[in-house]
Amino acid sequence: MRRGAAGRSRGDRDGSVPLLVPGLAVHGERLMTLDELEAFGVAIGEAAVGALPVLVTLSGDLGAGKTTLTRAIGHGFGVVEPVTSPSYALVHEYTAVAARRFFHIDLFRIAGPHELANIGWEGLFSEAALVVVEWPEHAGGQLPHVALAITLAHPDDDETRRRVSW
Repeated sequence: MRRGAAGRSRGDRDGSVPLLVPGLAVHGERLMTLDELEAFGVAIGEAAVGALPVLVTLSGDLGAGKTTLTRAIGHGFGVVEPVTSPSYALVHEYTAVAARRFFHIDLFRIAGPHELANIGWEGLFSEAALVVVEWPEHAGGQLPHVALAITLAHPDDDETRRRVSW
């Protein structure tokens, strides 16, 4: 996987949200509102354009914001159609601006890595695309090199924010 360069996010008041370019992302943690989470996702999608192929994994409890973040990543990447949760289909494919490919994979409903062949797992990583995987722990050791692993959590004391670790 090709690696990009790290920079800073546009529009962040204090510049504390890194523009995460997969492969060289600075590790960190931040408490974010949903608006900040969406801006964070857009920045990731924009950065991925020049760094393909890119894999982003999203971990966290149900309702933590994984699909919200995926929608924002897709938007930043140039996907114009609505990005929806592939909970039952497992994989949704989108074509972004300039014919770039974006795959959104939700592994919540698979029993384990032995079921990955049924969704064409190997082929998903064989081209220059942005691939976002929710519930990556269900893939076992079958993930290729992870360019960017993000964990989302609900803080105990604030329902309007998410703790985002990368």
